[in-house]
Amino acid sequence: MNTDLGTVFVALGLASALLAVCNQFYALISKKLALLSRVKIPVLIMLVAAIGQVAVMERALITRDFTVAYVAQHGSTRTPPLFNVATLWSALEGSILLWVLILVGYLALVVWRFKSRLTDPLVAWAVAVMSIVCVFFFILLIGPAYPFGEFDPWPGFDGPGPNPLLQNHILMAFHPPILYLGYVGMTVPFSFAIAALITGRIGEGWLVQTRKWTLIAWGCLSLGIVLGSWWSYEILGWGGYWAWDPVENASFLPWLTATAFLHSVMIQEKKGMLRVWNLSLLCATFSLTILGTFITRSGVLESVHSFTESEIGPSLLGFFLLIVITSVGLIAWRGESLRSSGSISSPLSRTGAFLLNNLLFGCFAFVVFLGTVFPLIVEALNGDRISVGNPYFVKMSTPIGFALLFMMAIAPALSWGKTGLDVLLKRLTPSVVCGSIAMLLGVVIGSRGFVPTLALGFGGFAAGSAIRQISFGFRTSRFRGLLGRNGGGMVVHLGVVILAVALACSSSFLRQAEFKFEQIGDQATLGGHEFKFAGIERVELKEKNKIIANVFINDELFQPSINQFPFGGRSIGTPTTRSTWKDDVQLALLSVPEESEQEKTVIRVTIQPMVWWIWFGGGVMALGTIFSLFSRKKNSSEESVLSDSDNKNKQEVKINEPV
Repeated sequence: MNTDLGTVFVALGLASALLAVCNQFYALISKKLALLSRVKIPVLIMLVAAIGQVAVMERALITRDFTVAYVAQHGSTRTPPLFNVATLWSALEGSILLWVLILVGYLALVVWRFKSRLTDPLVAWAVAVMSIVCVFFFILLIGPAYPFGEFDPWPGFDGPGPNPLLQNHILMAFHPPILYLGYVGMTVPFSFAIAALITGRIGEGWLVQTRKWTLIAWGCLSLGIVLGSWWSYEILGWGGYWAWDPVENASFLPWLTATAFLHSVMIQEKKGMLRVWNLSLLCATFSLTILGTFITRSGVLESVHSFTESEIGPSLLGFFLLIVITSVGLIAWRGESLRSSGSISSPLSRTGAFLLNNLLFGCFAFVVFLGTVFPLIVEALNGDRISVGNPYFVKMSTPIGFALLFMMAIAPALSWGKTGLDVLLKRLTPSVVCGSIAMLLGVVIGSRGFVPTLALGFGGFAAGSAIRQISFGFRTSRFRGLLGRNGGGMVVHLGVVILAVALACSSSFLRQAEFKFEQIGDQATLGGHEFKFAGIERVELKEKNKIIANVFINDELFQPSINQFPFGGRSIGTPTTRSTWKDDVQLALLSVPEESEQEKTVIRVTIQPMVWWIWFGGGVMALGTIFSLFSRKKNSSEESVLSDSDNKNKQEVKINEPV
C-alpha cells in the first residue's frame, strides 16, 4: 500500500509541477496575465503531494513496512523512535524527499506572500523558475532517487537500520533539516534574480524581498553548519569540529557567497552599484548548493560522508551546468542595462569598505573551492585520487579571516559618504582599546601563540565596534534598536567574533594524548587533569551493544564507549565530553583488549579551551539573524517592492552614526 500511495504522490507532484510551469509560460508568452493567478491551484496540489510522499515514507519507517525497499535498506525494528523518524534523511532517496518538501514549501510561501501580485511578470517568472527547479527534483524522485521501490521481505526479516553514525546522537534529528532549509532556501533569491534578468527589472526594487529571503536561508545555513560541527565534535571523537571535509566545504561555499551578497546588496540599494556582482552572487550561491549536493551525493570525492554516495551525480552535474550557462547568458544579455552610474565617493567610506569586504569573501570562496575541486581536476587529468588536507586550508584561510575581522571593526565606523580621518579615529578609539585589552588579557592568562593572540586582538577590535553600534541603537530606541539590518546585523557580527576567536584559540591550544591502561587503578596525567582507570563494562541494548570504559577525572566519572551495531556491521566510538566555559575535556575509547591485539585499554584524551564558545557564538548569530528580520520601520508595500522604477523605489539606507 505504501509503495503504491507513495508512487501516486510522486507522480502527482511531478504532474502539478509541470502544470505550474506550463501555466506560467503560456500566460507570459501569450500575455494572458489573468491566467497567472491560477498557478495557486497546481502549487497547492504540489504541496499536498510533497507532504503526502514524506508522510507515506515516515509511516512506512515508523510501522517498519519492509515491503518498501528504502525501509528494508535503512530501517530496522531495533532503531529508536527518534532516529527511526530521522532515517528519512539518512540516505539519498529520503533526503531528496525532504529536499522536495522544503522546496515546495518555499514555493507555496512565495505564492502566498505575493498572492495579490501573481500577475506581475516579475513574480510570475520567479514562480516559473522555482517550478522548473521543482520539476527537476520530482524527476529525480521518479528516476535515480526513486524512494518507493518494492521489496519482498521473508518471514522474520529485519533491516540493518540507518548508518550507525547517524543514530548515535540527537543532533542528527535536527542538523540535516535545518541545513536543508538554508540550502533549499537559496532557490527563492535565485529565482527572483533570474526573473529580474528576464523581465529587465534590474533596478533596486526587487532586492528588498530578495534580501529577506536570503537572510532567512543564510540564518538556517549558518545554524545548520554549526550544528553539524557540534555533531562531528560529539560523535567522531578525533577532538575537532571542522576538518575541511569536501562535504563541509560544500555547505561553507554558498554561505560565503550569500554572506557577501548580504553586504554588497546594501551598496546597490544605497548607490545603485554592483548590479552585475549581486546578480552573480545570487546565481553563484544557488549554483553552489547544487554543486554541493553533487559533491555530497556522487561520491566523487573522499569524505567522511561517503555513506551518501549514489548514481545521482550526473543528473546533478548536468543541472548545475545548466544553471551556470543560463545565469551567465542572461547576465551577458542584460550587460548594458546592468551598468550603473553610481560611484564610490571615497575609499574611506562604508561603500569602499563593503567592496573590500566582498573582495575578501570572494577570495575566501575561491580558496575553499579550489581546495575542494582540485582532487577532481587531478583525477580527470591523470587518474590519481588525492585529497587536499588541513594545512592548505588553514594556511590560506587564516589571513583572510583576520582581514575580515579587521573590516568588521572598520566598516560600521564609516559613513556612506566620505569619512574624515579624525571622525574615524574618534569612532574607532573604544574598539582599539577593547582589542588591546583582549590581547593583553590573552597574554596574561597564557596565550603564547601568534594566531590566537592576534585573533584575540582583532576579535576584541571587531567586538568593540559591534558593541558600540548596539549600545548606540539601544540608547536611541531601546530594544527596538536591536532590530533591523543595523541592530540585528551587529548582533550577528558579535556572534561571528565570538565564534572566530573560539575557533582560533581552541585549535591552537589543543592538547591530545593516548593512554594505555592495563588494570583498574592505573593513572595518567594531562593538562593538569588526573585520569584514573576504573575498568570496563558491557551493556546489551536492543539496537546495539556498548563497551564502556569507566574513567575518573578529578573524581568525576567519564564513560567513553564503543557502540557495536551487529546488523550494521560497524563499531562506532562514542566519546564523552565535559564542557565548561573555560575548556573541554573529551575522552574517546579506541580499543579494549578483547577487540584488538593490544592487551591494554587505549583511550584518547583531548583537552582544548573555549569550545563551548563556538556553540554560544553560533547561537548569538542565530539570534541576530532573527532580529535582522524585524524592521524598525514599517515594511515597504508590495507595490513599491515590485515597482518597475529604479529611482523611485531605491531603498535609502539612513543610519544615524554614533560619534
